[in-house]
Amino acid sequence: MLFLTKNGQPILKYDTKIEMKVKKILFSILTALVLMISIFLYMNKDKFVYVGSIDIIEVDCSKKRQILSEVLESDQRIRKSNELIKYAKEDHRNQELVISIIEKCGMPTLKEVDQRQMYAIWLGLQHSTKEIRKKYFPQIEKAVKNGDLSKDQYALMKDRMLMDEGKPQIYGSQIKNGKLYTLENPETVNERRKEMGMEPIEDYLKYFNIQFNPN
Repeated sequence: MLFLTKNGQPILKYDTKIEMKVKKILFSILTALVLMISIFLYMNKDKFVYVGSIDIIEVDCSKKRQILSEVLESDQRIRKSNELIKYAKEDHRNQELVISIIEKCGMPTLKEVDQRQMYAIWLGLQHSTKEIRKKYFPQIEKAVKNGDLSKDQYALMKDRMLMDEGKPQIYGSQIKNGKLYTLENPETVNERRKEMGMEPIEDYLKYFNIQFNPN
């Protein structure tokens, strides 16, 4: 809108009515977007599951063998189903049970549980968060040194932790986006894998239809 000053010079003054109309239009668009997102989330609520932080819960140490056996069965069933979102709460519960056993009962050994139950301990940590893997890795190292866990389990978690930190892996166990994750000194990886009791990387990568190229 055009206005004149006292000296007759023209100036422009913003029309407050136009401003109000623009604000109403923007508000209507924002409201519509919020409504659409809300409807979408409601219709797909089963696909978006927040399971919260991993906490220490009550466990009966006298039943840790039974608990770990159930954790192992559950963990493998979940991963064979390829429906991690559907079983997110169950997976979260498994991790809480494993960590709670370590915290309340101490790190199990093969004198207390069998190999499959020790495997459940390793799985619970391996499938948890990077913070938890880092926190309990010293106990994994000790368990490997004592023969309660295998060297290849150490290698898998070590590579996973390096990938968590954005560093090259050592043993070539981690796949990311359908490709072998960055590998340190690839020309000597099979020597390191052999020390850990792991198969040659060429054979390992066949499971993922990946061809190994050390260059």
